[in-house]
Amino acid sequence: MDFSTPSAFSTTASEVPKETWWGSFDLYHWEGFWYLGSHLDAAIAAQKNFQASDDDVFLTSSMKTGTTWLKAIIPTIMNPKGRTNDDTEDPLLKHHPNELMPSLEVQLFKENPNPDLSGMPSPRLFRTHVPYPMLPESVKNSDCKIVYITRDPKDTFVSLCHFIDSWVTSMGKPPCRMNEAFESFCRGVHPFGPFHDHVLCYWKESLKRSEKILFLRYEDLKEDPKGQFKKLASFLGRPFAKDEEVDKVLWRCSLERLKNMEVNQHGVDPQLGINYKSYFRRGNVGDWKDSITQEMKQRLDSITAKKFEGSGLDLGH
Repeated sequence: MDFSTPSAFSTTASEVPKETWWGSFDLYHWEGFWYLGSHLDAAIAAQKNFQASDDDVFLTSSMKTGTTWLKAIIPTIMNPKGRTNDDTEDPLLKHHPNELMPSLEVQLFKENPNPDLSGMPSPRLFRTHVPYPMLPESVKNSDCKIVYITRDPKDTFVSLCHFIDSWVTSMGKPPCRMNEAFESFCRGVHPFGPFHDHVLCYWKESLKRSEKILFLRYEDLKEDPKGQFKKLASFLGRPFAKDEEVDKVLWRCSLERLKNMEVNQHGVDPQLGINYKSYFRRGNVGDWKDSITQEMKQRLDSITAKKFEGSGLDLGH
């Protein structure tokens, strides 16, 4: 990963609020949210230069909320062969989900502030962790679709800890102390945080523009995958014609199948340097119970209740 100071602020970097996160990584505070340096630079470039098409599909989320699962589900739904019995051209067999939905700030705009994306086949599939206000205006104003996935913040925090720890320990660095990581998360100091503000931005927009933004909860996907897959397919304009099609996509995209695939067990993400297998862990609802104390649970629940008060949103589990 490149955690350098964002070059867009080469002359004013000292004026951008900065905090050290996870022991040694600098986070920059920009328009209410925290970013790693390289991600912020790329996000600003994307906001300025990206031009959306009406048939684009965007997967948006905070970190570790079920995004990897959706990176497999959405391309499979959009692929006409994804719901058939023809397994010879299943992209999931040869590609990690990250490759099927490239990221604006981690991949496309990181190396080149204005990449040529004209060669991408239509419909183009993208993903991003940036908050709603940071999206390119063309994404907000076009007819492209936005799918947002979120999760109980307690499970999100625990998943984030395991993900980052697996990366830093692979480089010989010590893992972050749970209490320190928890304090940072509660204060909203983590990449693309604060978590609650991120969620609320997309939630409020989804209420105003339900035809534009589909708001999903990871817990609902786990509890009723068939119903949620149908809902997602209809939103994307690719409704299932019969139950057999849904069942095929459910099988292709089951977490157990994805976890055990050779392509997801070996190799390293070329953009981030993270082992592909680190993107798949337990995927359980309520996994926080094995990792955080009741006191921590109560504190985070209290923050969540206060932040979401009056919004009509409930992420507790």
